[in-house]
Amino acid sequence: MDQRILPLAALLLMNSVMAAPADLTLRYDQPAASWMREALPIGNGYLGAMLIGGVDTDQIQFNEESLWIGDESDTGSYQAFGDVWVRFGAAAAQPAAAVKPATATVSATPPGYRRELDLNRAVHSVGFVQAGVTHRREAFASYPARVMAFRYTADKPGALTGSVELTDSHKAVIRAAGDTLTATGSLAGFTYRGGSSKKKPGDSYALALSYAAQVRVLNEGGTVAVQGDRIVFTNVTTLTLILSAGTDFVQDRTQGWKDVAKLDQVVARQQAASARGWDALLAEHLGDYQKLFGRVSLDLGTSPAAALTTNARLQAISTTGQRDPQLETLLFQFGRYLLISSSRPGTLPANLQGKWCNTNNSPWRSDYHTNVNIQMNYWPSDVTNLSECFQPYADWIQSIREVRVTATRTELNKAGWAMRGESGLFGGCSWEWQLGAAAWLLQNSYDHYRFTGNKDYLRTHAYPAMKEVCAFWIESLITEADGSLVTPVDFSPEHGPKQAGIAFNQQWVWDLFTSTIEASEVLGVDPELRAQLTAMKARLLPPKIGSWGQLLEWRDELTNQPAGKEGTLDTPSDKHRHMSHLIGLFPGRQISLQQTPQLAEAARVSLDARGDVSTGWSTAKKINLWARLQDGDHAHKIISKLFNFVTDTGFNYVDGGGLYANLLDAAPPFQIDGNFGYTAGVCEMLLQSHLDEIHLLPALPKVWAASGSVSGLKARGGFTVDMQWADGKVTTYRITSAVPQAVLVRVNGELKKVRSEQR
Repeated sequence: MDQRILPLAALLLMNSVMAAPADLTLRYDQPAASWMREALPIGNGYLGAMLIGGVDTDQIQFNEESLWIGDESDTGSYQAFGDVWVRFGAAAAQPAAAVKPATATVSATPPGYRRELDLNRAVHSVGFVQAGVTHRREAFASYPARVMAFRYTADKPGALTGSVELTDSHKAVIRAAGDTLTATGSLAGFTYRGGSSKKKPGDSYALALSYAAQVRVLNEGGTVAVQGDRIVFTNVTTLTLILSAGTDFVQDRTQGWKDVAKLDQVVARQQAASARGWDALLAEHLGDYQKLFGRVSLDLGTSPAAALTTNARLQAISTTGQRDPQLETLLFQFGRYLLISSSRPGTLPANLQGKWCNTNNSPWRSDYHTNVNIQMNYWPSDVTNLSECFQPYADWIQSIREVRVTATRTELNKAGWAMRGESGLFGGCSWEWQLGAAAWLLQNSYDHYRFTGNKDYLRTHAYPAMKEVCAFWIESLITEADGSLVTPVDFSPEHGPKQAGIAFNQQWVWDLFTSTIEASEVLGVDPELRAQLTAMKARLLPPKIGSWGQLLEWRDELTNQPAGKEGTLDTPSDKHRHMSHLIGLFPGRQISLQQTPQLAEAARVSLDARGDVSTGWSTAKKINLWARLQDGDHAHKIISKLFNFVTDTGFNYVDGGGLYANLLDAAPPFQIDGNFGYTAGVCEMLLQSHLDEIHLLPALPKVWAASGSVSGLKARGGFTVDMQWADGKVTTYRITSAVPQAVLVRVNGELKKVRSEQR
């Protein structure tokens, strides 16, 4: 009998076990002493906040998704918005500028303090007892209401007295009136002058957004009143804050990217949410969030350390090497939480720090890096059943296409479009041209279609952009004497000299042409283009194997070329964090064990030579690469490197990497793609579908083999997969789809054709 055919009672039991919510809570026994390492994130795509969890002084550092500087010719930078400061007792007498929460909160931590982030509910909470009064504080970010809500309660009537203050990062005007604080300002005159920026003092951008934020202070018991530019509350039992923020940005180039009417919506959203109240907002938030988050469950085993604080669990792993499978599950689900919190329909894509940034001069502009990082942010979107969260990525590409077409024609004199390595909100790009990056962007786009089967999306979003980038490569490819086609001179991100025909570009052109050919067949359009791309694809210079068995990163094998402290190029001593010549293995599909075993072995040699120690995002990328090589034990070895507990803020880009106490990825500094890459990597170890079959447990490590289960993962073709395993073998599985259909499934070493069940 087929293993997926079970008695009804057994199947119901399997589903009930898989659906049971796991303990998915980040726990701490002190307030955060560091924004980057310890504060906890909440977000709704539009807004994000890092919560310190202070006692006498509570800092809410918040962001808004479109608070960007830059224009159509310059990346600019994502910006911090501001802070809400809530002070109690004597602390309320101090102005915001005089308080350093890292020292003002931890020293006064009362007995029984508990700070938590519940991923099942997307609710942050703090609880403690002080002077005989039990305090409870909760916070969440509502996507439906587009606000963030914060509540402070005490079990003794009238126990809360203090102040609320709003501060801003861009010289906004702050006003207090009645029970409301309002900030209004402009980004005019602010420029980014770090890294690759060529801006000088006095320079400006062609665009400057205006912005506004509003905080409503609602009380049960006691009174609230204006005192200067802040609001004081006296003898209150429950204090509720409703925070709304926005800019005049509109994602439409034909409107000049701006619509002043959008600023009025900041006030309207705050007023509507405040009128509804905490209970209604929370219930709506839970219903909205849990319908997404609850789709996937994962069980990798139990941990004796599960009752400890999260930072203590990380410390135990780092000092004793003891595994914590429940923490591995928690980090997996934390990646899904972060994606839901930073990328929802109608919002902008997650950037290098998601929607969390506390500086106006953030590392790498906190931008959309196009040579791995923004693509990496969306690796887990479809496979972890969060396809809705992919929409901002697709909408952003759609909005900047004309900008990139103009820039490519003006600067490169080519049709279609290409990208530089750094990109911003308005399509402006800085730093070096990275010619293969646009094709990489569209690999994500076409893969989204492969998961969802949404032909309308393919027709209106992915395929038109794919055709445009194909036009760039049709003009740009160089014909060699033997008739082969090579890409023009470019550099392999972010590594080595420039050459024609680098592996990064060759592999991405192969992927782009392959996907565009398939898409034209699906849509039944452009047969002439399809024939042209088919002929050109056959002539592309293929991946090559070097003298020590490695996959070549450059067209010509390079030896004894200085590469600074990272060793020499194209030798086993090269430990560079970018592995750009392996994209045909992952996330691409040109190289695989099944179809190109010699190239797969060369990829393994290259990957092994790069080593297991790297910066955070690169470590996470290696999990996915080893999973595609179906080496689960090595993939898990990399996971153990990612669980390195990073406790300082020192910048060590080559040998750094790991997790901070709040489970955010340490690039260092904080960079969110490592979190997303880990979540995607776990999926690749459990399920692969890039080769037109569903492969169950393709890279299961020995440490997970005893028993486990996962439900709700997605496979390309619109399939949903549930399964359980024991002793390294799949014991039960179920594959469902909207319409029952035949599908190839590789299970326990056997490839079989089965029919999916109706979902």
